[in-house]
Amino acid sequence: MSLQWPARSTSLAWSNPVARWWGLLTFVSGANIAAWFLLYGQLRAGSASGLDRAPGLALMLFLCAAYVFGCAFRSFLPRADVQRICLFDTWLSSVVVGRSVATVAEICFALQWAIVLHQLGTIAGAQTTLNIAWAVIALIVIAECFSWYAVLTTNYLANAIENSTWALAFAAVGIALIRLLPEFDGPIRVARVVAVAGIAGYLIFLLTVDVPMYLGRWRATVSGGGKLLRPLEGLRDISTRWVVTHELSEWKDEMTWMALYFSAAVWSSLALCVFYALTQHLAK
Repeated sequence: MSLQWPARSTSLAWSNPVARWWGLLTFVSGANIAAWFLLYGQLRAGSASGLDRAPGLALMLFLCAAYVFGCAFRSFLPRADVQRICLFDTWLSSVVVGRSVATVAEICFALQWAIVLHQLGTIAGAQTTLNIAWAVIALIVIAECFSWYAVLTTNYLANAIENSTWALAFAAVGIALIRLLPEFDGPIRVARVVAVAGIAGYLIFLLTVDVPMYLGRWRATVSGGGKLLRPLEGLRDISTRWVVTHELSEWKDEMTWMALYFSAAVWSSLALCVFYALTQHLAK
């Protein structure tokens, strides 16, 4: 039984900007799921793209599925972890469920990047890239630990450290891809240039919007004398309490990063599967 606080908003009518934002998230997530099934169908049907002939692509598609479906789940039932807010009154909206799904999905996403970097590094004989492939996994696991600490204790500083760790991980990925630019020509090089550009945009967003937002919330909590939860106390809290709200003021700071995360990040996960197949073909 939830210890839900009273809802502080009107119903989720289409006139509410939050409803239109949620509708966009669900539409994009539905398209992402369809795209994954299309890739899976190509693998099973032995299409002319050659996806079915790439050893290890089944694992890549499995990791991609965990990310695509995990992000879709978070789109259908949005929530903000530290605030304990959500759109719908269901136990599936609890932070303990949502954060667990997110943790699995994000580690699978990191594994996708690590596998691709390892494949490229092996083909090119680039030890730096191989080292970064392993480092990415370790950094994302560390980031997940900070994320859990943040949601258990409601300490936004841990969120800032978490996202700074993501920035460090993908800065390393960008360095690895730049290191490999001279090693390949044609579509492989173009794809890496696009990836580096995307990573640069992601880093700019993290360092100018996301991390400062969490630091600002942390400073406001400290100056306001806010009380943090102990980890065990927080574990019970995230398991039993969720606050249903449809107020724009509650969600406005979450809208941008969620829209980008559940669209562009998922597209990159799907693209990694195709890119991995291309690199396997190149290796042959």
